[in-house]
Amino acid sequence: MWPFGRNLSTGRRGERLAAKALKRAGCAILARNYRCAAGEADLVALAGDDTLVFAEVKTRSTDRYADPELAVNKAKRERYHKVARSYLRTIGRSDLAVRFDIVAVVLPRGARPVIRHIPDAFR
Repeated sequence: MWPFGRNLSTGRRGERLAAKALKRAGCAILARNYRCAAGEADLVALAGDDTLVFAEVKTRSTDRYADPELAVNKAKRERYHKVARSYLRTIGRSDLAVRFDIVAVVLPRGARPVIRHIPDAFR
């Protein structure tokens, strides 16, 4: 196994759990790992009929040192704004509202996952 294999599978599991959390919150998943020249959004969803949700998923095996959502820094937030503008241009829908969520997932060994969905986490 290459050195990042475990982190990659942890991240994928976190994204699957985050997508389920967004669905439970009434969102329809439109895209996973949406990539464009501006960067990447982990999940893009539609809340209701008129709000696009761009969700950053942060997954950790423990929150012993810090909550995963604290890893969403200013640069990451700015990149999400650019990705959102690109996505809106791509789908030709400037009439939709945009919301930026964070889904923090902690996967403790031998215990149930802890999922924190933070709607409208940043502007």
